[in-house]
Amino acid sequence: METQAGSLEHRNIVIIGAGFAGIGLAIKLREAGFDDLVILERADDLGGTWQANTYPGCACDVPSQLYSYSFAPNPNWSRTYGRQREILEYLRSVANRNDIAGRIRYGAEVVQATWDESESIWRVHTADGLLTADFVISATGVFSDAKYPSLPGLETFQGKSFHSLHWDHEHDLTGERVAVIGTGASAVQFVPEIQPQVAALTLFQRSAPWIVPRMDRTTTALERSLLRRVPAVGKAIRGGYYTLIEGFGLIGFVDNRFRHPYELLGKMQLRRQISDPGLRRKLTPDYMIGCKRAIFSDAYLPALDQDNVEVVTTGIAEVRAHSIVTRDGIEHPIDTIIYGTGFESVPGAFERFTGRDGITAAEVYAKRPQSYLGAALAGFPNFFCTLGPFGAAGNQSAIFMIESQVAYIVDALRTMRERGVQRVEVRPEVQEAFLDEMEQRSRSTVWLTGGCQSYYTTADGHNAGLYPNWSFEYRCRTSRFDIDSYEVSA
Repeated sequence: METQAGSLEHRNIVIIGAGFAGIGLAIKLREAGFDDLVILERADDLGGTWQANTYPGCACDVPSQLYSYSFAPNPNWSRTYGRQREILEYLRSVANRNDIAGRIRYGAEVVQATWDESESIWRVHTADGLLTADFVISATGVFSDAKYPSLPGLETFQGKSFHSLHWDHEHDLTGERVAVIGTGASAVQFVPEIQPQVAALTLFQRSAPWIVPRMDRTTTALERSLLRRVPAVGKAIRGGYYTLIEGFGLIGFVDNRFRHPYELLGKMQLRRQISDPGLRRKLTPDYMIGCKRAIFSDAYLPALDQDNVEVVTTGIAEVRAHSIVTRDGIEHPIDTIIYGTGFESVPGAFERFTGRDGITAAEVYAKRPQSYLGAALAGFPNFFCTLGPFGAAGNQSAIFMIESQVAYIVDALRTMRERGVQRVEVRPEVQEAFLDEMEQRSRSTVWLTGGCQSYYTTADGHNAGLYPNWSFEYRCRTSRFDIDSYEVSA
């Protein structure tokens, strides 16, 4: 409960992050009778990645009917793939309908959250001050902190530069010479949007992404009316998309020979949309599909086939005041640099969680990506998280995995309440056995054997945290809280 004015505020549950995970957690915790909670959000609005990313063309790469809560279906999606503003409005509406918006404290960035062993509580330091909590749940997501390249001379550049996560909407790109560094999912979305506007676009590509057809379209009024009137239709569509995306696991962790039909689809897309054979060679991936994130797009390749676009595959040697020089000695005049280089693999929030031994979650991850079921971490009592290491899937919607973890965490707190347990911490040997299982199952996956480097893997070639099994198997494992895997005390 919140204490009286002038004394230290204490909450039963502190949730960090007001994106899909944080909002879903708050809804389900309140349904289970846990009402003494607060969501700490560093931004000035809810939405997580969908509030932060506002670059042109920002949209989901999972169909909207699947990229939404199962308990809050939306029959009114305007497109097959939801765009940023529509997804953000969906989250706002769900939060408002479930009386969650008032539980969010904005501008409350967590500076440090430390477990106090002597009092068995968490001390959470925010920009606004200190509060304590019985439980801390991290719902910060995995795409929360921008990753920038390390390039010689970058600090000498005198033009404009920004990351796609921090898009400068006040800066007019019209008629400019623009460099895009990186070819991740964000770049694939914003490049077609800015290409008609700029004078010249130079795309610096380290490795070509696999591009497969997106087949996005506007939904009709008749479709939306049917989904409102017959909810079973929406469930059937959701199930169909779930099955289709789950099938990517055949490539990921069953047998990489299943990749051939998908690669054929990507090669056909490339041949159909790129007319120049030389450019087509540059844009042909040299690794197995699935080794890194395949991207759905029908607009990216045609944008690269325009006269004002150059794809550069030679590495960058240095950045100068008004240009970028590649290793072949060619100088490319540039007015603006846009980084499409993705996100840090370890969320910055991990550096701010300190467990009972004085070690941060980031330090634990640096030794070896680890957690138990992506939801708990040995050495961190009364701490849970969503999409932790080995709690994310490469072959399913993040929302499906989040809902599985939400159910597990809510059942954990419910079980503790019923049994009179005050403290819980996953047993180190249980976590170690889980990690050994993950490593064994990962050895033959396309992520490790597909011939590429990505955020799917660590620098030393291990699985960085993808769950190497079917998402429905994961849901079964997290359907109930396995209290015997934890050290508990009253």
